[in-house]
Amino acid sequence: MSRKRYEGFSLIEILVVVALIIILATITIVAINPGKNFKDTRNAQRSSDVNSILNAVTQYTTDRNELPEGIKSCDDVDGPSSIGTEGIDLTILTAEDQDYIVSIPTDPTNGTDAITGYTICTVGTRIQIAAPRAEGKVISVRR
Repeated sequence: MSRKRYEGFSLIEILVVVALIIILATITIVAINPGKNFKDTRNAQRSSDVNSILNAVTQYTTDRNELPEGIKSCDDVDGPSSIGTEGIDLTILTAEDQDYIVSIPTDPTNGTDAITGYTICTVGTRIQIAAPRAEGKVISVRR
């Protein structure tokens, strides 16, 4: 009786290859660190938003020779004011006859029109916009 010779991979060889693929995938995911990349992306968006708001407020102040209504000092007992319809309402910057900013940006994690996630106050004669919900760093600009 003749023995048939089967060609192909043994179960052990397949398991070794699958194990190697899993190890390489794990190393790659750890090296890429998607959590950190997402956090950095959200912080970059916050930095951009803070600068956009500050530019719009600065242009408004330059044109009108006054700050938007309700902005108080950073040294105030209550601290900086929240930007949004429930705080300092900067929608005056988005009015049709104003070309300061298209819309007031909101925090990428959970900002809304009512509370954008950004704050505004004055330090002396300068305006400060901050992103208090920044992840792992301080995002604040002053001009």
